[in-house]
Amino acid sequence: MVKTVIKIEGMMCNMCEAHVNDAVRAAVSPKKVTSSHSKGITEIISENEPDKALLKETIEKDGYKVLDITSEPYVKKGLFGLK
Repeated sequence: MVKTVIKIEGMMCNMCEAHVNDAVRAAVSPKKVTSSHSKGITEIISENEPDKALLKETIEKDGYKVLDITSEPYVKKGLFGLK
């Protein structure tokens, strides 16, 4: 599993978060996607590392600006944070 964090400029409200989440889901079929307009980030959990160029293109066509995309291995934590 991979956790990808996208720094995005231009999300102003909950509807912006929903638009970004829907665009990401349509582009890369993640396990989970969450966005925060107050933090300016979108987090994606997926089986494999998503295509960063495709993510950038998908998000920017909706009028947002992608500042950075980083990926790292993701280990799902069990009950109460125990493995």
